[in-house]
Amino acid sequence: MKEFFPEIPYIKYEGPKSKNPFAFRYYDPDRVINGKKMREHLKFALSYWHTMCGDGTDMFGRGTFVKNFGAEDVMEVYKNKAYAAFEFMDKLSVDYFCFHDRDIAPEADTLKETNERLDVISDLIKELMEKYDKKLLWGTANCFNNPRYMHGAGTSPNAEVFAFAAAQIKKAIELTVKFGGNGYVYWGGREGYETLLNTDMKLELDNMARLLKMTSEYARSIGFKGDFYIEPKPKEPTKHQYDFDAATVIGFLNKYGLYKDFKLNIEANHATLAGHTFQHELCTARINGMFGSIDANQGDMLIGWDTDQFPTNVYDTTLCMSEVIKAGGFTNGGLNFDAKTRRGSFTPEDIALAYIAGMDAFAFGFLKAMEIEEDGRLGEFVKNRYASYETGIGADIVNGNITIEELEKYALEKGDVIEAVKSGRQERLETILNEVIFN
Repeated sequence: MKEFFPEIPYIKYEGPKSKNPFAFRYYDPDRVINGKKMREHLKFALSYWHTMCGDGTDMFGRGTFVKNFGAEDVMEVYKNKAYAAFEFMDKLSVDYFCFHDRDIAPEADTLKETNERLDVISDLIKELMEKYDKKLLWGTANCFNNPRYMHGAGTSPNAEVFAFAAAQIKKAIELTVKFGGNGYVYWGGREGYETLLNTDMKLELDNMARLLKMTSEYARSIGFKGDFYIEPKPKEPTKHQYDFDAATVIGFLNKYGLYKDFKLNIEANHATLAGHTFQHELCTARINGMFGSIDANQGDMLIGWDTDQFPTNVYDTTLCMSEVIKAGGFTNGGLNFDAKTRRGSFTPEDIALAYIAGMDAFAFGFLKAMEIEEDGRLGEFVKNRYASYETGIGADIVNGNITIEELEKYALEKGDVIEAVKSGRQERLETILNEVIFN
């Protein structure tokens, strides 16, 4: 079989002192930690869209990558993408992949022909999954790129577009089940609005809930037992996204009674664009019982759009993995590299080096998050800071055993309580974080 990445060797773990660019320094896939291999803790996934399809096009210029993988016929191009994807995963010890339906097979003139193309390519991908022992982390439908979705898919003002989106999602769910995936993402790329002058917001939100309910019920009816995910995002691309951030999505799911089946897929770059930290969004999902999966990337704080850069900030990866550990680790989710090399980094070697950097950054973050837990100082500080709620009036407040009148009586008797307020010690805690990260 043709080798698509002859310039990329099989990447091995060589340790922190290695100077070999094509080696892992922190990611040791088969190292056992707390009874699980590192590959099972992290569950890295290749993003089919960026890695196999993204060509570097941006709003100011055409593509700088060529990704037809030596083919001219459109179906041969997508077959070669599949062969190349699994070769790449094999060489980098990436165990999972994620896809949009339009990533793996080209859209045709009719839905029927498009689905036939998906059947052909999905048969090939299934064979490659078995050959290389790779798994699907999650699937999704691209209901945002085609002009029919210019005003949304589930939130479109046109019922025919809604019907088309439902049919497209149905097929994407069937493919997810065919691949044995344990996750399905609803990526609402255009589920929002620009102005209320032409928008019935209530109908759009109601319709979005109807679409989620009917398609998720269908998935269960054909044997899907995994998690459904919503991926919060602000301003991508509409001014008012209905899935702006984790809290907004959780409120939506609770309102429409969808909270039992749905969890959140949190992306780092989306978190910062919403004005939050990555850790905040993960914590919000976790404490509401909706932590599911992660899109592992980072953004540029000086650029106001989703740059989808490979993650290299070890503070972010450490604090991220601290939240994952607090959540009990991944169940059906994992770390999907929804990331792309910069437009000027256009060679296959650049893509491999970017994956190595991202995988090492998260492996480092995982190891440091484990050290934070073992060190215990940060957790102990937080525990002590809220100790007043464990006994006395604090315990009564938490347990609901006190009235507002009794609290008033207590406050009147105590007088000013300023002396009870203690320092938050933020700078000291940040120093402890540095101590753990840099030993």
